[in-house]
Amino acid sequence: MIGWILVALIALGVAWPFIREARKPAMNAQARRSAPGEFVTLSRGVTHYQWLGATRGPVAVCVHGLTTPSYVWGPIANGLGRLGFRVLVYDLYGRGYSDRPGGPQDAPFFVAQLADLLDELGVEEDITLLGYSMGGAIATSFAATYPEKLRQLVLIASAGMGHNLGPVARLVQNHDKLGRWLMLALYGRSHRQATEAERGLPSSIENIVDLQQGELTMRGFVPAVLSSMRGILDEDQEEDHREVSREGIQVLAIWARDDEVIPITGMGKLAEWNRVARHEVIEGAGHGLAYTHTDEVMHAMRDLMRD
Repeated sequence: MIGWILVALIALGVAWPFIREARKPAMNAQARRSAPGEFVTLSRGVTHYQWLGATRGPVAVCVHGLTTPSYVWGPIANGLGRLGFRVLVYDLYGRGYSDRPGGPQDAPFFVAQLADLLDELGVEEDITLLGYSMGGAIATSFAATYPEKLRQLVLIASAGMGHNLGPVARLVQNHDKLGRWLMLALYGRSHRQATEAERGLPSSIENIVDLQQGELTMRGFVPAVLSSMRGILDEDQEEDHREVSREGIQVLAIWARDDEVIPITGMGKLAEWNRVARHEVIEGAGHGLAYTHTDEVMHAMRDLMRD
């Protein structure tokens, strides 16, 4: 009898992370009732977006990163608006108020979402494309795929040139079933610890830590993070960057001196792959520079954005 109880407890322990994920609320119409902005149904599902900044002017499109949805662009979008840009921000699939479709989240997956969104919204002019963290990898792949759509490319602490998500991340990337179990079982705690470490930092976004941790409460967020870690974040982007260089797209890369997620050593790789890319380094900033050092990021962009 004791043996059967032990087996049942082990089985429950193995199944519990999957049960807990399934019990989370789904991203649906009810969950979206308080969302700002608008929604559009694209080829892989509903995408949440907002127009910010100026009411007229050139278009800037902002792509967020692995875990923090489009609200991360709010302060920068305001700055771009003051420079005369209409700013489009949107939630990547699996984050924020957008749908959580299954399947691999590789570069074509995210490039298709952005291409679909621009088509649906009728954006035909050349855009200034900004990517932060994983969004930088997405923006680079989009630029290499659709160079004719770009005016310029801005990469902020961009993935695609080396990253460090820690030893657990490497484990979940490289082991299919075990990795999925570990992700569902442990990622929530890891994410909370990482974001709590930033609670004392200055931020241009109110309650940024609570907002980041709130993503964990919705079904599909953690599997989406895992799929991106195994997808676009595991891809070599050298050829994409070389293609962007060949196409003559103007590139500005902004780096954080103390970034432990996207090491500044990536600057050397980008300089090799695209010799005409410009680089700016923000001293004293970590990976959260988009909201901890917003003014410095805007200052780094001042010349390029006025060209």
